[in-house]
Amino acid sequence: MKNNELNGQPNRIEKNTKIKGDIVSEADFRIDGTLEGSIKTSGKVVIGKDGVIKGVIDCAFADIEGKFNGKLEVKESLSLKSMCQLDGEVVIGKLIVESGAIFNAKCTMRSTSDVKSLSEKIEKTA
Repeated sequence: MKNNELNGQPNRIEKNTKIKGDIVSEADFRIDGTLEGSIKTSGKVVIGKDGVIKGVIDCAFADIEGKFNGKLEVKESLSLKSMCQLDGEVVIGKLIVESGAIFNAKCTMRSTSDVKSLSEKIEKTA
């Protein structure tokens, strides 16, 4: 996996910060505040324990400890931490759920061949 951090740090939306809108980036993101909108990145999205997202996420990897409501597309793996609350629709490559996580979603898993073909497309365009 390539490093998608900017200067060794992910982009951050800090606690007590509220954003409405769409974010497009190649870098990793950590959300500890509130976002109403979408994030599209070829990197990783982390929603911290105080983080809240209502909208759409399209990313390679995601770790959720806070709250998410909407549509989530994770090309590789989605990790739901014990304090997580997820509602909506998800399309994922792999799912990791800790005990205590709340997962109320329509879930579709990509087949291994879908993931391989996506990886090949990403490598060709990179």
